[in-house]
Amino acid sequence: MCEDNQTDVTVFILLGFKGLYSYKILFFILFLFSYILVITGNLILVVLVSISEHLKIPMFIFLRQLAVADILITTTIIPMMLDIILRDTKEVFVTGCLIQIYIFDIFESVQCFLIAVMSYDRCLAICNPMRYNSIMSPDVCRKMIAASWLLACMLSIEIIVVCQLQFCGLNYIDHFFCDFGPIVELATSDTSTLLLVDMILSFVVFFIPFSFIIITYIIIFYTISKISLNSGRKKAFSTCSSHLATVFTYYGTLMIIYMGPSGDSSYVQNKLYSLLYIVVTPMMNPIIYSLRSREVRQTLHQVINIQTQRQL
Repeated sequence: MCEDNQTDVTVFILLGFKGLYSYKILFFILFLFSYILVITGNLILVVLVSISEHLKIPMFIFLRQLAVADILITTTIIPMMLDIILRDTKEVFVTGCLIQIYIFDIFESVQCFLIAVMSYDRCLAICNPMRYNSIMSPDVCRKMIAASWLLACMLSIEIIVVCQLQFCGLNYIDHFFCDFGPIVELATSDTSTLLLVDMILSFVVFFIPFSFIIITYIIIFYTISKISLNSGRKKAFSTCSSHLATVFTYYGTLMIIYMGPSGDSSYVQNKLYSLLYIVVTPMMNPIIYSLRSREVRQTLHQVINIQTQRQL
């Protein structure tokens, strides 16, 4: 129960980009355009992998799921952010904020698991090419994808502890969405159990997959180093360069966000880093794979040519 001089919080007020409201039309157009690019680019990847037999291989099947996760995670955040930009602030019920945290955690965790699974796929393709097709069968791919989503849902159980928190008095959140950190800071009840659970889950969701990725790439680089021909080394490395770029952009941004300094000055930095993670990274993934993958470019050209011929 809240004290007599405090009120029980039922609504959070998101402050968004305070101090930049004079540029809100510019910000709105910029983020709306970015959102359209994210949705369009990732939808194109989903459609191309779904309709093309040449792209129905494990790497692109996993990439399709990553594109779906990118679409969902940006859709969870950006529409609310656009509304905040137009209104300057936004009131969100506590229940709505908790739902957004839970959904965001699921999609964030799925991305971590999928990127780790993709590194395993690249490791098999380079280090054990003779057995690659037998190991990475379509059934195994489906099971890995299902396991990633199931684990993500199960490991987002910290929302149960968050729901037990009590909020009294202050209800302003200096962010453009309901992020875990600012919500916990507003809690007036004991958060020690929640922080312990969050640390354990972060270890499982972020550190273990990232460590697995590092191990797989150590094996990959060792295998590539043993290839005698320079052309063979370049060809082997090119098969994992796109995924490696995704690893750097994804985990690099996460490390900046969650390992950065705390304090009032860090709020602005966290917003900027969150934009990198929520907007820039999902927008870059289709570009990275489209530029680096000859199969994607060829399939896109074929689809465009077919549509052009039909219109003629």
